[in-house]
Amino acid sequence: MQQNRLLKSTKLSTIIIIPLIICIGSLLFILLFSFILGPPSLSNEKNTTFYSYDGQVIGYEQGLENRQWVSLDDVSDHFIQAIITAEDKHFFNHKGFDVKRMAQALWKNIRTWSLKEGASTLTQQYARNLYLSHEKTWWRKLKEAFYTIRLEMFYSKEEILEGYLNTIYFGHGTYGIETASHYFFNKQANQLTLAEATMLASIPRGPTYYSPLNNHKRAKQRQKHILHLLKNNDIISEKNYELARREHLSFAKQKPDPVQLGAYFHDLVQAEASRRLNVDESVIRSNGYHIYTTLGLSEQIQMEKIAEETIEQGSDIQVGALAVEQESGAIRALVGGKDYTDSPFNRVTMAKRMSGSAFKPLLYYAALEHHYTPSTRLKSQPTSFKVADEKVYAPKNYNGHYANAPITLAQAIALSDNIYAVKTHLYLGVETLPQYKEKFGMKSDLPAVPSLALGTATTTVYEMVTAFSRIANGGKEVVPYTIEKIVDPQGKTVYERRKNFKPRQILDPQKAFIMTQLLTGMFNKKYDSYLQVTGSSMIDQLSRAYAGKSGTTSYDRWMIGYSPSLTTGVWIGYDDHRPIEKALESNYAKTIWAQFMEAVHDKDEAKTFATPPGVRQVKIDPTTGFLATPYCPHEEAMFYEKNSEPTTYCPVHVPEDETFEQVVESEEKKQTLFEKIIELFSF
Repeated sequence: MQQNRLLKSTKLSTIIIIPLIICIGSLLFILLFSFILGPPSLSNEKNTTFYSYDGQVIGYEQGLENRQWVSLDDVSDHFIQAIITAEDKHFFNHKGFDVKRMAQALWKNIRTWSLKEGASTLTQQYARNLYLSHEKTWWRKLKEAFYTIRLEMFYSKEEILEGYLNTIYFGHGTYGIETASHYFFNKQANQLTLAEATMLASIPRGPTYYSPLNNHKRAKQRQKHILHLLKNNDIISEKNYELARREHLSFAKQKPDPVQLGAYFHDLVQAEASRRLNVDESVIRSNGYHIYTTLGLSEQIQMEKIAEETIEQGSDIQVGALAVEQESGAIRALVGGKDYTDSPFNRVTMAKRMSGSAFKPLLYYAALEHHYTPSTRLKSQPTSFKVADEKVYAPKNYNGHYANAPITLAQAIALSDNIYAVKTHLYLGVETLPQYKEKFGMKSDLPAVPSLALGTATTTVYEMVTAFSRIANGGKEVVPYTIEKIVDPQGKTVYERRKNFKPRQILDPQKAFIMTQLLTGMFNKKYDSYLQVTGSSMIDQLSRAYAGKSGTTSYDRWMIGYSPSLTTGVWIGYDDHRPIEKALESNYAKTIWAQFMEAVHDKDEAKTFATPPGVRQVKIDPTTGFLATPYCPHEEAMFYEKNSEPTTYCPVHVPEDETFEQVVESEEKKQTLFEKIIELFSF
């Protein structure tokens, strides 16, 4: 029995001692290896570089260059005490790791099977800022621990603290306590009051989340927490706590960041990179990444140049423009406003405005899915519609002009007839069109009201270009994007967009193509009648096939259209929703769009839109929508899905013959099923 006990004791000792020896041996090896490698460099001047889609450098995000290095003696004691108390109160007592905090955090991470809980010391944070990304992986944490040991081995606590204070990121492109002091309070770091110091100390935990310039209430709560810690640790008195808590802080007037080509585009790139790598934008700015974007250098230069030259100098009117390669969704050019320095507000992605008649193609695509064809005829005349609760809705055409006769869908689009649009919307049912928003990649609310047909819902340039690009590419689900590839400072590709990705088909390809052909009508003077086609002012500027639609409200001007390869949208308006009253300003959107599309296609071979199978081309009279005869003054090649094309020849343009006159009289008395249903809504 004693022998059995001895064996058990030996086994138990072995189980305990061997792992212990391995741990001690590993630790000694790490320490020896760290000593052999010597002190790590404290330099970290890493700029993130941005490239155009053809590999040319288009800009930089500066890392730690936007900082002023100061010694510990030149930093307010209030800030030093606040940052140590808030982030690592045992800093001067540990050897780089707070074992107790780490054990608590590790236990929480094991229980949740995540890496959300952290217990980083200032040394660990400094190591991360200098050498590593902020991704939350076990491998990154191991590398962080290794660098932490080397920092503690070769540098004093004061040197580590000084380095940390000079490399902390405070958001807004600002690194280090001295730069942050000037940025937020326009003073030196040694002049900070207790209230100012604790406010700045609250930011590094989440530079975007806790910035007082982004959310003052949230930052104030964090500041109070730090003041409370200082008071509880007997670092400040109750009186100083109360004075600092109540002190009103006046923030410095901010100077804008330097502007570079595609400044608004760069903001989108950083946001997308942050999502792709699951790290804060501050990491993207300062960790020396090489980001290969979708931006076309020549396209961006042309868009900025044309917008600047078109808009009258001194005008307050603003612009938002976006060009997307519709087959892939790659953003080739973006202008979010006239001047990024004056206003970094991106009017492509952030400004929600009424799109007016530019919204009609979405309605008419839905109509094609509900048995409309390009020849579907509805009467254009002044009409009042009974809507919910016996209310009356009475839309008007531009300048009060009406056909006072039936017109075709093709002509209604080319002339932007409002009565035709509302009649179609009511025929489909006001609940139908909002159901299409996901197909078109839209997130904005589309209210089920009669006026939605005329674009009264607010949306963004980004959403409208997304919707048009899905029609342009034959109905494929593309989403605009900015990044092709991200490479880290060590040359490792950490993100790459999938190649040969086949997007989901979400729109009917035949109907999408027919919609494209209908949208070429705004540039076709054969549709001129009681109104001119809406693209009349641009026709002489255009040299190739385009499809598009303009939109007008009292406060907005839109032009969205595409070639077989590129979809571009332009919005013009005042930020404060002032009415657009000058004739020159009313044409800005069309002028910018036409000049940009011609400029970027200047050296390209003219192409036509590819015809999918299942579609037939016939020659029709563009006014009546019937098959053209030799007597029609104009004929136009129009596309229809097979078995939906007209089978009747034009009964209007005929010789002076009694038989034909009888045919005409009979034709004028006919009403389609659509008209009969719509009469229920009108009086």
